[in-house]
Amino acid sequence: MVADVFWLYSCHVGARKTRGFRHAYIKRGTPQLNGKVERSHRSDQQEFYQLLSYKGDADLVAKLDEWERFYNFHRPHGAFKGNTPYEALRDKL
Repeated sequence: MVADVFWLYSCHVGARKTRGFRHAYIKRGTPQLNGKVERSHRSDQQEFYQLLSYKGDADLVAKLDEWERFYNFHRPHGAFKGNTPYEALRDKL
């Protein structure tokens, strides 16, 4: 896992180490070193948050669940040659 020194990621380093993950820190404020995450954030902003009509926390949670299902199981991704993340993972297993 690669992340800047943001506390949310940092606080779980020990848990990831016990599961075999290696945590690598990048310099804060250098999004070019974390391109995949930055691209994901841009997709979320353009395809979810800008189109969101916010009516409350319960509504937000429901819409976020719906977005995550669509993003992972139905939305084609260029990084996976037009496959969904689920299809790409399934093909690797």
